[in-house]
Amino acid sequence: MAGVDEVEVVVAHHERATLRVGDVFLKVDGDQARLDVEVAAMGMVPIPTAEVLWRKPSVLALASLPGVALGRPGQPSTASSAAWVAAGAAVRMLHDGPLPPWPGRSLEETVVELDGECEWLMTNGVLPVDLVTRNRRVAEAALRPWTPVFTHGDLQVAHVFVDGDEVTGVLDWSEAGRGDGLFDLATLTLGHPEHLGDVITGYGADVDLEVIRAWWSLRSLLGVRWLVEHGFDPTAPGGEVDVLRTQAMN
Repeated sequence: MAGVDEVEVVVAHHERATLRVGDVFLKVDGDQARLDVEVAAMGMVPIPTAEVLWRKPSVLALASLPGVALGRPGQPSTASSAAWVAAGAAVRMLHDGPLPPWPGRSLEETVVELDGECEWLMTNGVLPVDLVTRNRRVAEAALRPWTPVFTHGDLQVAHVFVDGDEVTGVLDWSEAGRGDGLFDLATLTLGHPEHLGDVITGYGADVDLEVIRAWWSLRSLLGVRWLVEHGFDPTAPGGEVDVLRTQAMN
């Protein structure tokens, strides 16, 4: 039928789905609290986000952002070094802004979750014991007190849009909250370590590289079971298992 936009499934799993219909993105989420956080965060942050077009129970409609994603997990980024620098500057602007009124995950909660995931990975034979234990040791550097900032919480490259060398917007704020700013930097560069220098240049502050690498291991250890249980492959090239293997060799 002429004039009818096709429906594109951007991502879909057991918890939520994102659909694209023309220039509109529809986020369907069974957890109303996540949508509440997303809308509240987008209204507070000092960096560009997608425009909220309308909202109904379990569904959020967002306008599309100009430009393209900074990159895709497991694929080389075609964005310029200047675009990565701009992404780092946007993250710094976010972290320098006011804290959200709701809390984020605490250090204690992170430690408990990490230990539980490591035990599950080894007990179920999902990953070699040596690979898990080596990365658990690397992750230890991230498990230190931090000064909380406004963090995105899931700042993977596919959530940052750029047009040329400028950031046009950041998507998916459902995990936003108070947290360690270096976690955002690590998430942004997970699987793209060659752009860490550009991001730090844009961020414009001293960054502990050992902690960044620790978060790479920690996030990957936490992510494997979720990916498996939601129908994704953590062993895909450039994915979490590849990151863990690289980390274990350093």
